[in-house]
Amino acid sequence: MLSFIQDEVVEQQGWMTKQEFTDLLAISQMTPGPIGINTATYAGYSALEHAGYSPSVAVLGSVVATLSLCLPSFLLIVLISYFYTKFRTNTYFAAALAGIKPLSIALIGIAALSLMNSDNFIDYLSPIFFVGALLLSIKYKMHPVYIIFISAAVGLLVY
Repeated sequence: MLSFIQDEVVEQQGWMTKQEFTDLLAISQMTPGPIGINTATYAGYSALEHAGYSPSVAVLGSVVATLSLCLPSFLLIVLISYFYTKFRTNTYFAAALAGIKPLSIALIGIAALSLMNSDNFIDYLSPIFFVGALLLSIKYKMHPVYIIFISAAVGLLVY
């Protein structure tokens, strides 16, 4: 989502520079809430403010940007939940959902691989960290906070 927002705001529309977008991401990460929504809110405000509008109109831009990001997903979930409650006992619908499950796992795996691939160099240590953290969690029942600290320490040593 962030690359989509960057492409639209920086490349397509030219509402802000890459440096301004980088600053926007830093601010969005520091504020509570989902980073995509924070980024859209700030981008809507910043785009109108840079265009010379008053701060009150820029606030309206942030509201419109936030609604434009959230409303389609919200409406889609409402529509899906309506059809799910209506057809959940239908055998064809249940079969379709069963077929979608492996695809969703594959999409998550592809996203994970794309995150590990940096400048055509695949980070082979990330899957090892994942398997190690999974083993510590499942087999040894270790608390997640300890796993995070151990992963951070090992990461500092390795990298």
